[in-house]
Amino acid sequence: MPSHASAEGHRPIMLSRSESSDRSVRVDWSTYATAYDLLSEHNPEYQALLRDFEAFLATIETPKVIYDIGGGTGNYTEIAARACPGSEIHFVEPDAGMIGLARAKLAAHGNTNYETLALEDIDAPSTADLVICVHALYAMPAPEQRLADMRRLLRPGGLLYLIDLGRHMNVADWRSYLFSHLRKEHGLARTLRVFWQGREIAKQNTAIFKAQKTGVYWTHTEAEIASAATAADFEILRQDTVYRGYSDLLVCRAKP
Repeated sequence: MPSHASAEGHRPIMLSRSESSDRSVRVDWSTYATAYDLLSEHNPEYQALLRDFEAFLATIETPKVIYDIGGGTGNYTEIAARACPGSEIHFVEPDAGMIGLARAKLAAHGNTNYETLALEDIDAPSTADLVICVHALYAMPAPEQRLADMRRLLRPGGLLYLIDLGRHMNVADWRSYLFSHLRKEHGLARTLRVFWQGREIAKQNTAIFKAQKTGVYWTHTEAEIASAATAADFEILRQDTVYRGYSDLLVCRAKP
């Protein structure tokens, strides 16, 4: 699930909700949240992304100020809060269902602040040492401008850790991949039980696919997201194709 809360990964969210008038492409993120952690726990591709982020944090100077934009159910913030207990962390998530789960998950960490503002409405220019944005940008309106908003949050030299779903989400492909993995690891009965408990994910992922096909959600190639990051005044330090080829991972530095 491809996003902070999908059966293929980490849920994609929309921070400024200019919903399409076509309700057939509307994604219910609160409903999505209820099954997100269950399925992401069983998704090796999602777990690989979490490990990559934890390894990334170990290679940088401890950030004083961190923003997690579109934080979903709080999995990346939880890693950051654990690895950087002295950091000031701002968890930005507009969906009530998502932020409710995140608050419970992060209750033991006193260094996290919660914000429900749209990204473009956050008034904290040039203060962050690290901005995290995982599987959220593509669902925001005007994503290229949202990259500029992330740059605005960062001090010169600050880092952006960005993962974004760029290609059309093939729900059948993800279902087959996860079913095969779960059956191998846990057997048929457990696999069927997990799929039943997470059945809402398939419905919402289908809505995401429709939103991508109609242009409501952003799709991009590796070159296109790199160009957008460069245009937003970032220097790209690392770029990889991840998540079975569906997503792009970029580590960027804010130019002076």
